[in-house]
Amino acid sequence: MSDMTNSGFIGHLIELRNRLIKALLSILIIFVSLVYFANDIYAFVAAPLVESLPANSTMIATDVTAPFFAPFKLTLFVALFLAVPMILHQIWGFLAPGLYQHEKRMLMPILLSSILLFYAGIAFCYFVVMPIILGFFTAVGPDMMTLSPDISSYLGFILKLFFAFGVAFEIPVAIMLLCWSGVTTTESLAQKRPYIIVGVFVVAMFLTPPDVLSQTLLAVPMALLFEVGLLLARLYSKKPVAEEEPHE
Repeated sequence: MSDMTNSGFIGHLIELRNRLIKALLSILIIFVSLVYFANDIYAFVAAPLVESLPANSTMIATDVTAPFFAPFKLTLFVALFLAVPMILHQIWGFLAPGLYQHEKRMLMPILLSSILLFYAGIAFCYFVVMPIILGFFTAVGPDMMTLSPDISSYLGFILKLFFAFGVAFEIPVAIMLLCWSGVTTTESLAQKRPYIIVGVFVVAMFLTPPDVLSQTLLAVPMALLFEVGLLLARLYSKKPVAEEEPHE
């Protein structure tokens, strides 16, 4: 019995290793495919800032290696973002054999929704939030100041924003999982709404750069997504089902 248990445990470890390798390979393949276009990718991501800069202002590089490493690093993160479906597919493939059929039917739409919401958060940040905050920051300040943003600093700024909005847009999925698993209920969350709204602004403060505008532009969508998640959890509540054996 002990040998069977050990062999099963080792088998799970081997499968986990193989799926991790596949996930890493997917990131590597996408990165190699995109690295030739690294400068174009950086130019696309920097477009909202460039369009907001005053006339005759340009971005600068304060480090000799920055013109190479900044686009290279951005391309690596783009590859990671694009590989999210493959990474989640590997996670699903590892977990699915141990799930009941009704759990699979519940979790598959949630998995797909999480992917779409993650990309929606990044798109919202790029097309809506960045033009607003970059236009604001480049318009304020003393007239004698010449704005020349550093490409490495800008990269760190946008990556932090992309990650913050991508994760924040997962709120409906998180609420549905919490309610489905029995950790909490929609009634309990509704009663705690004032505290959750305050918590949303606190979380936004830590996820975004230290300015009120960025924090507000993240906190307001998070509060709205909380309401969406609450509504979906009520509509998509877990119904009693007969116990089923996990299917391989």
